[in-house]
Amino acid sequence: MKSPRMRRVVIKDMALELSHLNRRFTGFAALNDVSLTIAPGEFLALLGPSGSGKTTLLRILAGLDYPDSGSVVKEGEDFLATPARERRIGMVFQHYALFRHLTVIENIAFGLRVRSWRSRPSRKVIRERVDRLLRRVQLEGLGGRYPTQLSGGQRQRVALARALAVEPDMLLLDEPFGALDAQVRVTLRRWLRELHEELGLTTVFVTHDQEEALELADRVAVMNNGRIEQVGPPEAIYQQPATPFVCEFIGKVNRLTVRKQEAGLAAGDWLLGDDPWQGRYPEAVAYVRPEQLRVAASSTQPGWEARLRHIYLAGSVAHLDLYVPSLDQALEADVASEDLSRLGVQAGMDLRVAPRSAVLFPNDGNGNALSEERWIWQARSPVPA
Repeated sequence: MKSPRMRRVVIKDMALELSHLNRRFTGFAALNDVSLTIAPGEFLALLGPSGSGKTTLLRILAGLDYPDSGSVVKEGEDFLATPARERRIGMVFQHYALFRHLTVIENIAFGLRVRSWRSRPSRKVIRERVDRLLRRVQLEGLGGRYPTQLSGGQRQRVALARALAVEPDMLLLDEPFGALDAQVRVTLRRWLRELHEELGLTTVFVTHDQEEALELADRVAVMNNGRIEQVGPPEAIYQQPATPFVCEFIGKVNRLTVRKQEAGLAAGDWLLGDDPWQGRYPEAVAYVRPEQLRVAASSTQPGWEARLRHIYLAGSVAHLDLYVPSLDQALEADVASEDLSRLGVQAGMDLRVAPRSAVLFPNDGNGNALSEERWIWQARSPVPA
């Protein structure tokens, strides 16, 4: 994971305080008691599956929807009472929402030209601002083209320039790269991060793409069924997930059942040692990420005996498909591709596998994991290679 980023915070601005927001549609709760603080100048990602409530939350911030209850406060004022056009919000949609009959220049200038005459800049000022934005989004020379004459990545840059033209205090992005191919997404999101740091805007970014959220954001809010499961820096979300949902939604993970034994907690041949819950729970679920499984050909390594069923090469990483008889389940372990020859492993071999770390949640006896009793387990000593 990358180290925490340095970002410029605009001290004169106040945080946006979202408190106990609820929004119901027919038959379901889109938002269920959502509270969140958005710091000035930060890049916040709202991450979650479809239907988790992230777009509803974004629309409320944009003034396109309103909660049934709850509040949003900025600088001591009721943010929800401010009309949408006075909130100083720039909005970028997944499918661009460009006007097909307008040129690039006219699309970017649209938000300025439709202002009332009292607040509308002069034509000269509008053109100068548009020219600056064309240079900033790297579209110089394309101002006279129409949206149909641009690539998907270029159209998304036009949509972003149009949002920036009104000089917003906050930039809202709703799945802005969802319609683009993988390589263009990678290029644009890194460019967007650089632009965010240059402008110092408060940016709220909705996505269901974990990689985008973890790479771009200062903080990530993971949403599920209208609730926020966890908020924190990308490193904490990945390494210290707060709930079983976050464990399973963020990245790949192996899920194991752990049971209480006389010697402590165990999953098959894997002994965890002491029971942090002092025998209160007979069973727990353990989540182990593939890169936290140490694999060796040595029969002396503690852990499970496993049969290597297949090796899937994916560039610099090799995914090992393992079957563990004592667990009667398959596990996935990740190793660097260059280490395959050093380890001397090949499909069909018997190996030893042991976790280096895991996140555990006890069960309450009714099949419900208790997030408040989370335990982050670490191997007491390095597992021999």
